[in-house]
Amino acid sequence: MAVRQTEPTARVTRRRARTRANLLDAAFAVFAAKGFGRVSIEEVCDAAGYSRGAFYSNFASLDELFFALYRERADLIARQVADALAGDGPDLAVPASVDRVTEVLLLDLDWLLVKTDFLVHAARDATVAQTLLEHRARLRGAIADRLARARGHTPLPAVLGDADSAAHAVVAAYDGVTAQLLLDKDVDRARGWLKQLLTALLTDGSTPPGCSE
Repeated sequence: MAVRQTEPTARVTRRRARTRANLLDAAFAVFAAKGFGRVSIEEVCDAAGYSRGAFYSNFASLDELFFALYRERADLIARQVADALAGDGPDLAVPASVDRVTEVLLLDLDWLLVKTDFLVHAARDATVAQTLLEHRARLRGAIADRLARARGHTPLPAVLGDADSAAHAVVAAYDGVTAQLLLDKDVDRARGWLKQLLTALLTDGSTPPGCSE
């Protein structure tokens, strides 16, 4: 009997989770195409195929949806970096870590457009800014941990100081490359530049095989 009573609740929970995921996916596409400040709740609902009631059963406002969307994608980036840096043994060397990160890191133009909108939004809202700072701190933490463990294989350049400072530099390099990508829209070139830049930054400046100016 207890199992029968929980089944409807489970179905509702799964359905609501699907609705929420569909709204987030639709919002991502609409935000990327038009910009956060130019999108209405109706446009998100139309893109997802839901009513305003479905929207408000999942989100209190467009700001809350935008916040959830950013957090979902930002957490994906953090997981990608952490997973790419999670190996042991010889792969602890910095050049191997650079290869791993630049191969898997999300360099998606639509995401970068949404991320830039969120950055501008955060610049005007202290609460949103704090969330952005916390995400960036988690990302830097994953990078700093790996760099600290890699020092026995590939010493960091003295100018960078400790692993935490080096992690700040890595995130700044990623920001710079993605800003250029927004303009020239050449993902392969951006990935190559990122590999070159991180290798030069974290080692002796040698260029990894396969990269050119």
